Amino acid sequence: MGFREEYAAHVAEREALGVPPLPLSAEQTVEVIEFIKTGEYVEEMLDLLENRVSPGVDDAAYVKAAFLNEVASEEHHVAAIAPEEAVRMLGMMLGGYNVKPLVNALSSKNEKVVEAAIKALSHTLLVYDAFNDVEELHKKGNEAATKVMESWAKAEWFSDKKPLPEKITVTVFKVPGETNTDDLSPASEAFTRSDIPLHANSMLAAKMDDPIGTIKKLKEKGHPVAYVGDVVGTGSSRKSGINSVQWHMGEDIPGVPNKRTGGIILGGIIAPIFFATAEDSGALPLELDVTKMEMGDVVDIYPYKGEAYKDGELIATFKLRPNTITDEVRAGGRIPLIIGRGLTSKARATLGMGPADMFLTPDQPEDSGKGYTLAQKMVGKACGMEGVRPGMYCEPEMSTVGSQDTTGPMTRDEIKELAALGFNADLVLQSFCHTAAYPKPSDVKMHHTLPDFIANRSGVALRPGDGVIHSWLNRMVLPDTVGTGADSHTRFPIGISFPGGSGIVAFAAVTGSMPLTMPESVLVRFKGEMQPGITLRDLVNAIPHQAIKEGLLTVEKKGKKNIFAGRILEIEGLPDLKAEQAFELSDASAERSAAACTVRLNKEPVIEYLKSNIVLLQSMIDAGYEDHRTLARRIVKMEEWLENPELMEPDADAEYAAVIEIDLNEITEPILACPNDPDDVATLSEILADPKRPHKIDEVFVGSCMTNIGHYRALGEVLKGEGAVPTRLWVCPPTKMDEKQLTEEGYYSIYGAAGARTEIPGCSLCMGNQARVADNAIVFSTSTRNFDNRLGKGAQVYLGSAELAAVCSLLGKIPTKEEYLELTKKIQGKEEDIYKYLNFNLIPDYKLN
Repeated sequence: MGFREEYAAHVAEREALGVPPLPLSAEQTVEVIEFIKTGEYVEEMLDLLENRVSPGVDDAAYVKAAFLNEVASEEHHVAAIAPEEAVRMLGMMLGGYNVKPLVNALSSKNEKVVEAAIKALSHTLLVYDAFNDVEELHKKGNEAATKVMESWAKAEWFSDKKPLPEKITVTVFKVPGETNTDDLSPASEAFTRSDIPLHANSMLAAKMDDPIGTIKKLKEKGHPVAYVGDVVGTGSSRKSGINSVQWHMGEDIPGVPNKRTGGIILGGIIAPIFFATAEDSGALPLELDVTKMEMGDVVDIYPYKGEAYKDGELIATFKLRPNTITDEVRAGGRIPLIIGRGLTSKARATLGMGPADMFLTPDQPEDSGKGYTLAQKMVGKACGMEGVRPGMYCEPEMSTVGSQDTTGPMTRDEIKELAALGFNADLVLQSFCHTAAYPKPSDVKMHHTLPDFIANRSGVALRPGDGVIHSWLNRMVLPDTVGTGADSHTRFPIGISFPGGSGIVAFAAVTGSMPLTMPESVLVRFKGEMQPGITLRDLVNAIPHQAIKEGLLTVEKKGKKNIFAGRILEIEGLPDLKAEQAFELSDASAERSAAACTVRLNKEPVIEYLKSNIVLLQSMIDAGYEDHRTLARRIVKMEEWLENPELMEPDADAEYAAVIEIDLNEITEPILACPNDPDDVATLSEILADPKRPHKIDEVFVGSCMTNIGHYRALGEVLKGEGAVPTRLWVCPPTKMDEKQLTEEGYYSIYGAAGARTEIPGCSLCMGNQARVADNAIVFSTSTRNFDNRLGKGAQVYLGSAELAAVCSLLGKIPTKEEYLELTKKIQGKEEDIYKYLNFNLIPDYKLN
């Protein structure tokens, strides 16, 4: 079967799924070019070459650019493509492999080629170092290069695009209540996320009947369809969720197959990371009252006025934020706007022109004269400043960037589209923790190809089975530095991280910085003494528990209050926590919808942590992990910090949006997150007194990034000598180092005697894309979140400590406070040995197996 027959079969197969064909591979692109050269099926093949090859530095883009370069330079004559037409097609490839041919075309003897090259380069942003080549030609008197430089300086790449209109008429696609990103991008379909159209088929499939058909019917009204919800975008997987929304409600990008931009998202509350990801992707997110909008309504939106009308009646007002968002939408997203503004600034500097005045400038707050919080100082340091005020726009240096495997393929695609062959962030880590245990064929392929892609760009690639990304990434972080990651739980215990979608993570990795409008901070201050039987996980849940008491947080989604949403959660009052323990607190800030988190620690636990981490990183180099130069550089920086170990501290007069005090003396029983909402927290006694809450427990899961080795020892001590438990018990340590140590200490024999199902280190049930609990099971879990259907179809999930998990697994029910305290007496007196963390520097001749 020839190429055309094979491709036709592929098109038909994809049509049956309701999606377009995949972009051409490099091999397929070669076949297409051969047809064009021989003059066969020319119109068909030209369409494929122009519209079905991914741009940037994709392998197929290399083949396409090389061929078009031959035609543009008139090395080879092809009847179907004139040289200037080849240049036009090169200009649609965004950047990367097409840039050098376009720069060369500026010196062509063919005037039509030169004119086409001027037009193409004038609208190409991803030129990177090739800017210097154009600048050199300009200085040598090349008129074409000068015209390109002048066009960049005038920002014609921006002004030639249509501005956001004064009035937008939309048809409402309303999803009442909360839409989390599991609804938009189901974890069970995570393996299709990089195939945007196919993954978009699963959007809202578990939440409503025929959502895709409903959208198609709404489009028949002739207006763009807007996504509308009370609360939109909580949870992880922001970029794949945005991709799905844009695929159904956005618009095509010429020359970029299987990806769309634009789209309008209206929410009473839009989760901050989801909001930012929408900005990055060219969508228009607006927060406003949506209570008067229903499915199928036609609504007129006046973005500049900040008004929304239905049937001529004003139904909501809003304020555009950030104030630059109209520029972002016009540019096709915040990322191309940032890159384009930088290119325009460089061109203006070359031409001796002053600063550009064609862009909106971010509103900057007045200096209050007050002190800075810890977070404000950390971000300030990354920006070369003493501190940053809430509301200030900045672009902090990204010291550490994390990418996990269910978003990794999307991040790879974004890096290719950014035309990047290297990273400027100091350390970029790729993990395989979400897919290692039960890999699908596409996962196995990704396991083989993604590590080299990352390592070849100076990143560090872990291996399947190594464990959860956060448990590794945290060990690579430098104190008081800033980073990001494509998993919402990228929350550093000794620095600060602002997680984002795969697009902004790719941007941060490639450029070494990220755009940030500094959020306000909420201070949570603990005081008093920990009471018997109380764990750090109880303190995690004490934060929303106290906020609810103070009227700062509500569980109800309609008109929801959440003091933490979009703000930085700053925690103090527990200065002697180990770094692993501090992460348990910072990790859970994701469930508060906080933009970031800091934990104020004393120097001693940080010193202890870094000494251990240096040995781990050196053992990674010895074990052949790449890129070894990046690991070695991070070791040197850790050693430099240890030579003068100083930590930032908040100023005494720092300002916070709210201060919440929690008295440890008043927490005398475990606090749980109840089914199925991490904000719906209650004590054991409150749960048992409520007949509406389930009390029987069918399955128990001890695992996720919320756990560390101490939790598994505590689990083992409670289970020791009790025999088989009546529940289905899952045990999954976060790293292979924890698994090895627990095995050597005999805890795995205890799990075996209890009848536990032990999993390969990684995310396991927490992610929801691998093994699943039984349908409609009542579950107690140590995992991060408990959204509907995440751990299993119809599952009702409590979240709490490993210690309480052990008791639930033994009893098969939620225990009373007395039962819990009695069964956890086995831990008393052994705390020093149980909650002892892995200090690799204290293990003689430690080697990473």
